[in-house]
Amino acid sequence: MTSQALSAQNFDVYIGTYTKNSPSKGIYHASFDADSGTLSEPELAAETPDPSFLAFSPDGRFVYATAGGNPGKIRAFEIQKDKKLRFIGESLSGGNGPCHLIMTSDGRNLLTANYGSGSVALIPVGADGIPAHEPSCIIQHEGRGTDPRRQAGPHAHSINPSPDGKHIYAADLGLDKILIYNLDSASVKLKPAVPPEAVLKDASGPRHMTFNPDGKTAYVINELDSTVTVLSRNPSTGALTIVQNISTCPPDFKGTTWCAEVRLHPNGKFLYASNRGHDSLAVFTVNKDGTLTSPGFQSEHIKTPRHFNIDPTGRYCLVANQASDNLALFKIDQNSGLLEFTGRIITAGEPVYVGFLPMKNP
Repeated sequence: MTSQALSAQNFDVYIGTYTKNSPSKGIYHASFDADSGTLSEPELAAETPDPSFLAFSPDGRFVYATAGGNPGKIRAFEIQKDKKLRFIGESLSGGNGPCHLIMTSDGRNLLTANYGSGSVALIPVGADGIPAHEPSCIIQHEGRGTDPRRQAGPHAHSINPSPDGKHIYAADLGLDKILIYNLDSASVKLKPAVPPEAVLKDASGPRHMTFNPDGKTAYVINELDSTVTVLSRNPSTGALTIVQNISTCPPDFKGTTWCAEVRLHPNGKFLYASNRGHDSLAVFTVNKDGTLTSPGFQSEHIKTPRHFNIDPTGRYCLVANQASDNLALFKIDQNSGLLEFTGRIITAGEPVYVGFLPMKNP
């Protein structure tokens, strides 16, 4: 479907929030019109504890949410006609403090990263959208990093399939590593690839990652030193090689800040990274070789941007401002990638995830 066709449609937006010490009660829904750039006020879609990260089934029928704690859980919901969510089941996350999850492109498995225990897990999902009660595979990361406060042990922070589905990459903030796995469909297990890891800079704290659509370049946002690492990927072996490290903050910034999210524009020309502390989105231009140029910044109406996302047409960016209890909508300049505030802000208590629901196949 072309961007022109997409832009003529409304998109369902689901918002994950923190519910402890917050007015939020769970997952919220809003409608976004890409033609007019209008965004509706959010309404509660499902009451559920601390849905800090969401994942969607490829057919747009089901939503999955982390539920923190020890043991951690993953909760499954079916989307109703009125956009509310009906709870249909849950699974153990394979550790404690689940912070990230994603569904494989075939819709048959959920992958989750457990920050608290430093583990990753694979959870089979039935055709009815209901996950198995327990993971079919749990891998416990081992080791520590050089920062005694944040890296005394492993802290798996995200898990991501490559665009071709051949490899699974887990960013571990506590180890300064990207762990590389293969998914064995026959046994429904994750197995270490060869090579099994990529080692990043000491005390960088890799958090989230994204890929160029061709799968040859990966971008990792590092929470602890506020950088993006550009890596080249060998599509055959899955090996990652560092090409560039670049700051997400201006050279003269001296304050304390932590990165959170990274997104590549659908056209592949721009990369966005969020700064909590500097309170901005850094906007990079992607060069032909995949490297990044020094960024411009959007700071207006941004406060502790834990998560953000780009709409399917590539025309707008929606930022979840955790500290100011709202989401701000920005228009994307298609030539420069820079953001322009639309004047639209919607209220949500401690929003920490925002996602556009995949469109169902006709």
